[in-house]
Amino acid sequence: QVQLAESGGGLVQAGGSLRLSCAASGRTFSRYSMGWFRQAPGKEREFVAGINWSGGVQNYAASVKDRFTVSRDNAAKTVYLQMASLTPEDTAVYYCAADSSIFPRRTPSAYDYWGQGTQVTVSS
Repeated sequence: QVQLAESGGGLVQAGGSLRLSCAASGRTFSRYSMGWFRQAPGKEREFVAGINWSGGVQNYAASVKDRFTVSRDNAAKTVYLQMASLTPEDTAVYYCAADSSIFPRRTPSAYDYWGQGTQVTVSS
């Protein structure tokens, strides 16, 4: 079993940057692909970025590609989401999640474990 806890959210001006962290507990963290999702008010939860167990494979939503970078440190049991060039459209609660598949999937229902989320607000 994996427990996840996000941190690093906050209020930032448009054009700014933030780095989110997701700390995991449990001995099997390195076996999981990890994903970042976000959910804005009144919208469905959407895939943002994913990374496989080794960190060698990453994928991104088209809306964040070239602005966001996902990475992980298996020794520290932490996955990161570096966000740059933020816009108000990036405002949402951001969640990390663990997926037991080899490669990170884009569908929320595929993920086994979720964190509680961290709020990111981008002001114009």
